[in-house]
Amino acid sequence: MGKGKNKGKRLNKKQVADMLTGFFTTQPNETFSLKQIFRALHLDTHPKKMLAMDVMEEMAWDDMLSKVGENSYRLNNKGQVQEGIFRRKANGKNSFLPDDGGNPVFVAERNSLFALDGDRVRVSFMARRRNHIKEAMVTDVLAHARDTFVGRLQVEKDYAFLITESNIFVHDIMIPKKKLKGGKTGEKAVVRITQWPSKESKNIVGEVVDVLGQTGNNDVEMHAILAQYGLPYKYPRAVEEAANKISAVITPEDIAEREDYREVCTFTIDPKDAKDFDDALSIRRMDNGLWEVGVHIADVSHYVKEGSIIDREAQKRATSVYLVDRTIPMLPERLCNYICSLRPDEEKLCYSTIFEMDDEAQVKRWHLAHTVIKSNRRFAYEEAQAILEQNGVVDGTGEPAPPAPKGGYQGEYATELVTLDRLAKKLRAKRFADGAVKFDREELHFDIDDKGKPTACYYKRSRDANKLIEEFMLLANRKVAESVGKVKKGVKAKTLPYRVHDAPDPTKLENLRQLTSKFGYKLKTAGTKGAISRSLNALMADSAGTREEKLIQTVALRAMMKAKYSVHNIGHYGLAFDYYTHFTSPIRRYPDTMVHRLLTRYQAGGRSANRDHYEELCQHSSDMEQTAQNAERDSIKYKMVEFMGDKIGEEYDAHISGIQSYGIYCEIDENHCEGLVPMHDLDDDYYEFDEKNYCLVGRRRHHKYQLGDAVRIKVARANIEKRQLDFTLAD
Repeated sequence: MGKGKNKGKRLNKKQVADMLTGFFTTQPNETFSLKQIFRALHLDTHPKKMLAMDVMEEMAWDDMLSKVGENSYRLNNKGQVQEGIFRRKANGKNSFLPDDGGNPVFVAERNSLFALDGDRVRVSFMARRRNHIKEAMVTDVLAHARDTFVGRLQVEKDYAFLITESNIFVHDIMIPKKKLKGGKTGEKAVVRITQWPSKESKNIVGEVVDVLGQTGNNDVEMHAILAQYGLPYKYPRAVEEAANKISAVITPEDIAEREDYREVCTFTIDPKDAKDFDDALSIRRMDNGLWEVGVHIADVSHYVKEGSIIDREAQKRATSVYLVDRTIPMLPERLCNYICSLRPDEEKLCYSTIFEMDDEAQVKRWHLAHTVIKSNRRFAYEEAQAILEQNGVVDGTGEPAPPAPKGGYQGEYATELVTLDRLAKKLRAKRFADGAVKFDREELHFDIDDKGKPTACYYKRSRDANKLIEEFMLLANRKVAESVGKVKKGVKAKTLPYRVHDAPDPTKLENLRQLTSKFGYKLKTAGTKGAISRSLNALMADSAGTREEKLIQTVALRAMMKAKYSVHNIGHYGLAFDYYTHFTSPIRRYPDTMVHRLLTRYQAGGRSANRDHYEELCQHSSDMEQTAQNAERDSIKYKMVEFMGDKIGEEYDAHISGIQSYGIYCEIDENHCEGLVPMHDLDDDYYEFDEKNYCLVGRRRHHKYQLGDAVRIKVARANIEKRQLDFTLAD
């Protein structure tokens, strides 16, 4: 189109549509910003630009164009048939997630072809109806995400059924009597699907793989949670037998090829009920006046050889799973609790980072070494904390420990503990000054009796003894990652699994800014990563203790991306580290074992490992980490409902912890148990869900329920089978 052809000329809608069609079809693979489109088509007045934007919105609605971000478009050449992942929702709002990362598309139940959550499907897009959302129809289920399910057996005269708890099936699973494996009505069972629904038959047929036991039994329910997520609830005998054959003897040859730290003051600090101690700290003052701090990590890869039966099982599990009342270990018990565990007064093989640091915690020199250690003492966090406080360390402050009194510090290894605490606080202060995000995490904890029944429920806060360990683990992980990833310009770094964390979602961050501005807070959403994270920290500090604190914390956490494993390093936003990996917990995380093996290989002068292979392992580890967290969350929900089961009708002070279109979630202040006040119990008005401002607003009386608000609730129902706790608002 000639320059100036549209100058001063009024354009109608059809002309603009023709111009845009011609422009995009001649450049089918390009994405253009609004600015580029306006310049190319000489749309140089405000009315022309507005008209073009309206036409492009309509073209995107009609699927001729694809909208890329907020201000860019490209020709939609993806076609009407696509492949991707099906997401099933209990409320019928199913969706299709295309492989190219495009927006989710609605799939009505009648068009789902009985696809299940996570199934890989092929869809055909339906003809768009004016003023209706885009819809897709599943034409083929290409691969099922899983084929085993957990539920309660219902045995009838001729057939049996598996009734699943989460209503993921339109129909219950039918089980022929001869495939019941002795299961009886009311028992929990694991069932494998042998016949999927089809156009010819809607029936789902299965066979019992394992009968877990009677519904309501604690062990049965915990095993059911694991089985529901496809996680193992028993250890393969062949793997345990292989572990039993591993020798725990440390030979003179082992010691000769390692740095010897057996005479250096060393101890572990762990939860009081831990058995797998995978990290220890050593400390001594050197002749040059520096502190030598050793971070000693169990040398799992010395015992677990790559490709062995134990390694294959660990790789498949990828992580230990921590349910409320038990740990499902990644490694067989002989390895994780005995041979590899850094138990006191036992010689152990380690892979260690040895730091030389001054009194300001500046690392002057460091090196990586295979070592042999002998821990002098096993501390529980509470014991270490008590010694710190006994010596004047004020918990929760950023202040370094006070100087030693004339008689010296009081308590076993008190000098070493207080010194490490002082150095850790210096490291921590520097990390936050560099832009690390400060979220003080609280962990929900249950006291459990010998039958697995919860007797108390409360939050555990991270204290100085926890933070001491955390800082030195972070230092070790960061330095190890730098040693491989930080290379001279033009040199390609060798393959390493990194722990990466992207910057916050810009849209969610802007929502947070708009929300907090209503309370008078200022939040930066533009500028450097460090500036934004410092602004987030200031927001957390300024809102602490206020009525809106819970609301701001919740929305800020939702703006954060999830950390994951990848060989493609983008840094760790939350920690403000350019290089970060996981090196310090190989007993319970497979990526740490991968890192140990690669570091050993590179120290010996080995070539870089296959990047694609390790990226696959990283993806699997990230997926398994998420699955383990989901199982842990379900075990917490189960124990919450069990704990509140005998408190029906009792009233508590609470605060609103979640807002959904179907009701409000409330967390009891006293014990932190969370339940739902269903929408049908809010019968004083018709409420509208304001998703952006995290509230429900009454249409007539304008009463508002806002995230973080204080409420008084009454416990209404505790359905242990569905792991569901219902509240009503007290009068």
